[in-house]
Amino acid sequence: GGQDSRLPAQTTMRWLLAVGAAAVSLVLNRHRLELALGRFFRDVARSKARKRLYGNEYALVSMVFGKEEPLELASEAEAASVTLEELESATGEDGSPAYLSIRGRVYDVTAGEAFYGRGKPYHAFVARDATRAFALGCTAPRCISSDTEGLTEAQHREIDRWIELYETHDKYTFVGMLVDDPVDAIVDNLDE
Repeated sequence: GGQDSRLPAQTTMRWLLAVGAAAVSLVLNRHRLELALGRFFRDVARSKARKRLYGNEYALVSMVFGKEEPLELASEAEAASVTLEELESATGEDGSPAYLSIRGRVYDVTAGEAFYGRGKPYHAFVARDATRAFALGCTAPRCISSDTEGLTEAQHREIDRWIELYETHDKYTFVGMLVDDPVDAIVDNLDE
């Protein structure tokens, strides 16, 4: 008698565990799918830019196989300087431009309001150096950092691919290089 009453409870518990495991798997696979699709569409945009700028009709093929050659970037030596304060004030709100930084390279993404505007999928990257987030494919606040310590070679290649997207995009522009505020450096030297 007592064992028979446990069978439905055990069956229900097993069923709930199976449903829970399936839900966790679905969430994890959804994130992987979103990440893969995001990278694919990034590479489609990069291939279009390579075709537009360099006449490379088959750029997407080499990108799919991870064999594309890196492009030459705008010169850092000739770039304007952008302080962290200037970057942090470029939120895209109240008439200000929307800037983001990746590996210290600052881009104006104001024209991409559908992606970078308040409440949009990549708004967390605006007014910050989000290098680590680009490497990891992560938009969580803990990922949004300029820190590259511990990243793999493949993750550094992801950073390069995102830089190429911004560098060659027809709507985004390279603004300059992120630098320490020279006034802060002078004040720090006076304090010593």
